[in-house]
Amino acid sequence: MKVLGISAFYHDSAAALVMDGEIICAAQEERFTRKKHDDSYPVNSINYCLESASMEAKDVDYVVFYDKPLEKFRRLMKTHIAMAPKGYGSFRYSMPTWAGDKAFQRNKIIKSLRTLDQNVDWKNKLLFSEHHLSHAASAFFPSRFHDSAILTMDGVGEWATTSLAIGQGNNIKIMKEINFPHSLGLLYSAFTSYTGFRVNSGEYKVMGLAPYGEPRFAQLIKNNLIDIKSDGSFRLNMEYFGYCTGMSMINDSFCELFGAPARSPESQLTQKEMDLAASIQNVAEEVLLKLGKSIAADTGMRNLCLAGGVALNCVANGKLLKEKFFDNIWIQPAAGDAGGALGAALAGYHIHADLPRRNDFEKMDGMKGTYLGPKYDQRDVERILTLIGARYTVAQNEAELTKFCAQVLAEGKAVGWHQGRMEFGPRALGARSILGDPRSPTMQRLLNLKVKYRESFRPFAPSILIDELSEWFELEEASPYMLLVANVNKKLLEKISKDEEKLFGIKKLNVKRSKIPAVTHVDNSARIQTVHKQTNHLYYALINEFYKITGCPILVNTSFNIRGEPIVNTPEDAYRCFMGTDIEFLVIGNCILDKSQQDEMSKRDYKQDFALD
Repeated sequence: MKVLGISAFYHDSAAALVMDGEIICAAQEERFTRKKHDDSYPVNSINYCLESASMEAKDVDYVVFYDKPLEKFRRLMKTHIAMAPKGYGSFRYSMPTWAGDKAFQRNKIIKSLRTLDQNVDWKNKLLFSEHHLSHAASAFFPSRFHDSAILTMDGVGEWATTSLAIGQGNNIKIMKEINFPHSLGLLYSAFTSYTGFRVNSGEYKVMGLAPYGEPRFAQLIKNNLIDIKSDGSFRLNMEYFGYCTGMSMINDSFCELFGAPARSPESQLTQKEMDLAASIQNVAEEVLLKLGKSIAADTGMRNLCLAGGVALNCVANGKLLKEKFFDNIWIQPAAGDAGGALGAALAGYHIHADLPRRNDFEKMDGMKGTYLGPKYDQRDVERILTLIGARYTVAQNEAELTKFCAQVLAEGKAVGWHQGRMEFGPRALGARSILGDPRSPTMQRLLNLKVKYRESFRPFAPSILIDELSEWFELEEASPYMLLVANVNKKLLEKISKDEEKLFGIKKLNVKRSKIPAVTHVDNSARIQTVHKQTNHLYYALINEFYKITGCPILVNTSFNIRGEPIVNTPEDAYRCFMGTDIEFLVIGNCILDKSQQDEMSKRDYKQDFALD
């Protein structure tokens, strides 16, 4: 059986294909359109899935949409009626869009599917999953667990913002929910907005900024904004928020509570924003830890799966793992709405069609390292590079390629790395990555300011050979998807002077804290990716070669893009980014490109092509 899953029309549109219980392919629409968080109908992603599986549209047994638009419409209506007369302007603005488009998305989807093949009876093939069920399915079914508790937390689905489900075999049952407007995801987004970042993309910046601050506002938040119960359930005080009745996350009362208007985007960050970030991160962690403890006690489950946008908070994930409420925790790498497409397909296959799960996940889960996107063979790469006027040499084999790249990385150069199938989800995991030397005390600043063109405070992740993990980090569990934060091993830490210990805020950034300073955050933590031979043989081989040269089994890994740009997809995307940044080398397949050998006319500043995220 072949099931196509779709997410669209809100943010992070995507498509995924499940065939006979196996995840075949998945991709986000933004990677094709080059529009970050693209919410349009994922025509390119769907076409990719069909082409990747060498199948025609008529071969699809079911198409499953990741949520129920009519339920969202009912929630919008009920919310505005309950809040009336507040929010009338917002209601008047949004209602024509819903009445004319979003409320009738079934017809819109069917019409779009007919462009694939107008002779197919799409009306009877189209199914709709609930939003949180899609998330839960995306987390449970690819996991290695036969049974598990499943915690889903995000902004909002149809009504649910937080849900507990139990997965057993090929079935998932929702047990408890917290409903809109009470949402940890929206609370976190409110602080994202207040600190001057963009909602739905800047939350990870708040998480990265938090270690620079102190949680001095945490009690103020708990006294006024959120009532957290002992079991982790919560309610928000809606007097301080604008998302029910207005077009903004917060209102004047929120600003008055914290003593000033929201920070203007791109303005200077102050200690206050850092302390606010530390405070909301502290509160989010408290909620997650209390939920985790109560779920373990109430269900008796020893496994936990996580999905939904809040599951991308890798700092909180790391603390939950450390508490050992559960024997095992597995997090869906595409935890946000893009992953809803995959969950919808899996729910259609396992729940609707009542078909069994695969049982061959002996060493790894069912995500295939999340390398589920397009790939380009060597012949195509050489043809494309020649066509666009790139100058390159070709390594004759893997050993020659990895030895050369490891050497230039050891010399402190930045390398654009475009290999194999593109990752599905927000993290670059060694297929579409920019790589560097973690031992360099200047690499973090160099990559942020001269390559990524982004805020200097943002940390970079280490990719480490799984076999060497415990020698370098205080983590015993694999973290293949960069979704767990743990501390650098104490024996690698540098001694900090008394003057350095007294530094506050962004001044902490330039202190060398460990023998791998480029991936050590200001609190001595790191967002870790473990690299496995089974899922990415070439990346493993590259890091291993770097290890032989330097004695360090780690590379700096950041996504291959500039700020505001989706991660690169095609060789053309990679070359454009290479020529628009200070990356010294680009490697696509076996092709090696040296920046100094390229035509000067190919260089261009393309930062203005993308809106800042």
